[in-house]
Amino acid sequence: MGVPVERSAPEESMSGPVLRLAGITRRFGDVLANDGISLELAVGEILALLGENGAGKTTLMNVLFGHYLADSGTIEVAGSDGALRPLRPGAPRAALDAGIGMVHQHFALADNLSALDNVVLGTEPLLRPLRHRVAARERIKALMARSGLTVDLDAPIRALSVGERQRVEILKALYRDARILILDEPTAVLTPQETDELFVILQGLAARGLAIVFISHKLGEVLALSRRIVVLRAGKVVAGLLTGEAGREQLAELMVGRPVPPTVREPLDPGRPVLELEDVDVDHADGRPSLREVTLAVREREIVGIAGVAGNGQAGLADLLSGLLRVSRGTVRLCGEDARTWQPATFAARRIARIPEDRERHGVIAEMSIWENLALADRQRPEVQRLGWLRRGAMRARAGHIMATYDVRAQGPDAKVGLLSGGNMQKLILGRELERDPPFILADQPTRGLDVGAVADVHRRLLAARAQGAGILLISEDLDELLAIADRIAVLHRGRLSAALPTEQLSVRALGLMMAHAA
Repeated sequence: MGVPVERSAPEESMSGPVLRLAGITRRFGDVLANDGISLELAVGEILALLGENGAGKTTLMNVLFGHYLADSGTIEVAGSDGALRPLRPGAPRAALDAGIGMVHQHFALADNLSALDNVVLGTEPLLRPLRHRVAARERIKALMARSGLTVDLDAPIRALSVGERQRVEILKALYRDARILILDEPTAVLTPQETDELFVILQGLAARGLAIVFISHKLGEVLALSRRIVVLRAGKVVAGLLTGEAGREQLAELMVGRPVPPTVREPLDPGRPVLELEDVDVDHADGRPSLREVTLAVREREIVGIAGVAGNGQAGLADLLSGLLRVSRGTVRLCGEDARTWQPATFAARRIARIPEDRERHGVIAEMSIWENLALADRQRPEVQRLGWLRRGAMRARAGHIMATYDVRAQGPDAKVGLLSGGNMQKLILGRELERDPPFILADQPTRGLDVGAVADVHRRLLAARAQGAGILLISEDLDELLAIADRIAVLHRGRLSAALPTEQLSVRALGLMMAHAA
């Protein structure tokens, strides 16, 4: 974090909480997702909700918004007079009418509409008179003046930066008179400077009486912004404490139930280049530029990090190194071979490992079992098949080995991958890719959405692969992650790549300025 946030008291006061959850329990078959959860939220308070993947945070929020019905428990929300009243269960409209708003990590905006139209969408008929549109504009301008959420109301969403889109999402909630705002990983795709600006805005909104629930895996942000922290583990509240009394190590241990050792990157002497890009251009299918004049080398026993705001060419770079895109110009060499015309199957045959950005869409097949997913990349190897017949017993045994080695928690090799948590799914992909002893690893957002324990495990595995001789290209929007495990870091901005500098010469703020193209 950059600018420290001062916690001030709200301008308006109210006796008692604005939200109270009591004994919320929700089951999915044999899985107890929420186990008697109780918590309160006060006017003007910023409450951080922490928990590892599968701890029950998302289920709890879905119960609050009426997407799920609780098996037991009650929810009460304060009215304009301050009195708590029961919230009708299973009714999203009732949650909205009660003044509850939520900003999801993945924005729910219409790219072809203006910022103004996105804010008012769903609140008025589409064929509304012009005077209603004028009134809506004036009301939004007043909201922007009070909150500091400035944005060009006439600009289409596709023309706005990620930070500006975030502001539109918050304006949508405020336009609907939200008094309680839930923010789910709100900084996941923001630069450090945008994060600082967002936190100043949130603190101002809280000072005016808005109650905020802040869901994040970034402990530094939680400690910088919140007043109070509630920690969930295995569906239960295991701790509730004032932020001033909490520390990183304590919170990490509360989340995962064990001490989380710090990541240590030992210095290594890099070897020969395993990836070489020289003056590479890549175009999208519609002719738009994706990468321009990109030059980069990744060597054995080295992790090179790629920083950048989403949408600046990361997807094109990842697709190029997966065989899904072709270069328009330039040279691509992998392990000394010309890789410009390689197909995805060629990458697999050369043992090139790929940890995709979207693990659920591009990393696994949810309907298939664990052992079937582990065999996908190796279906031609003799230990997987013989004369075209699958060796199911050997494949199940291999799956059991990977599950034990990489701590993939599931009922067994026959369990459907779609039932795994995000962290277990990522550990499964890591096991499948790293067990092949790859010379080169493409790790694209490998810890996005993972809790602190799962993040530490992913980092440990990547550093171990580096020590064994692999060259690793790490694409990440988490600057703390890049600074922790990368040996060199380059910044991708509008399809152009900066020089890769030694990590010791960089900081979060310096990288943030480079990402914003201000340095």
